[in-house]
Amino acid sequence: MSAPSDLSPSSATLTERQIVELLSTARQRIFAEVGKVIVGQLHVIDEMLIALLSGGHCLITGAPGLAKTLLIKTVADVCHLSFQRIQFTPDLMPSDITGTEILEDSPEGRKLVFSKGPVFANMILADEINRTPPKTQAALLEAMQEHQVTVNGKTMPLPEPFFVLATQNPIEQEGTYPLPEAQLDRFMLNIVIDYLSEDDEVAVVTKTTAGKGEPVQRLFSGEEMLAFQQTVRKVPIAEDVARYAVRISAASRPGRDGVPDFVNQWVSWGAGTRASQNLVLGAKTRVLLHNRTHVTVEDIRAMALPVLRHRILVNYKAEAEGVTVEKVIQRLLEHVKA
Repeated sequence: MSAPSDLSPSSATLTERQIVELLSTARQRIFAEVGKVIVGQLHVIDEMLIALLSGGHCLITGAPGLAKTLLIKTVADVCHLSFQRIQFTPDLMPSDITGTEILEDSPEGRKLVFSKGPVFANMILADEINRTPPKTQAALLEAMQEHQVTVNGKTMPLPEPFFVLATQNPIEQEGTYPLPEAQLDRFMLNIVIDYLSEDDEVAVVTKTTAGKGEPVQRLFSGEEMLAFQQTVRKVPIAEDVARYAVRISAASRPGRDGVPDFVNQWVSWGAGTRASQNLVLGAKTRVLLHNRTHVTVEDIRAMALPVLRHRILVNYKAEAEGVTVEKVIQRLLEHVKA
């Protein structure tokens, strides 16, 4: 596992209060370190940090050339986590991800030895995950949900903490394999990376054509990340705020009593219970990162887009009318009252 961080003592000596204090300052320090490599995209870094501190996986959607891979690698460096990049291609096999058994010579003769695949790391970048067939995509399902890999009847735990950050290109859909809803639901957040502003793009061009940049500082270790995740779950939330999160998810499900008309018209499939769980968990993490003590309705609302945009499926009628899933979510937030 990674070494102790420069930000704090070993996680074994940290009290819960010290962990909360670290989390309240971690956000700005991570912005500063990642900013040495990545220009702008603060909301992307913020949402990715929320997912990591919640123990969730991320789906990152954006056009080519927007530094998705570089951003993920930089965050892994800042968090002092082991990192592996898997380029998903049409000919990628499940064993290319999980590993396989190979024959190896030994003094006792030949024997089968398991050779670990790239999934055995703290942070996995599944690059262009929609370019590989469903059989290979499914190889990540057990790893993402159970944090383990089973090969030839043998189950092996993955290193903790364990995160999958998958990217997909929304432009080129020919020859791709869209992720099924069951696998999409395993991702806590769907983070969208958009083009930079003109000033930020000028800064990127200037920085990347001026030589090697400043190295990032490692802020905390994997052990501390696990301690952060445990502390996040202890953040208090009032029943009416949790109920608000549940009502938002429930209002997205067409064909049920009390669902708004626009949902029945535009939505073919709504968000499930895991969406409600992730709304609350993401809101709890956001509270600590903003140095507050309890979850509010605004924290739930702030998490709605990244949590719901890959869990609500709009139908052909919505597409014909130019209605996006983001518009449906905004209408839901307007309709559901706290």
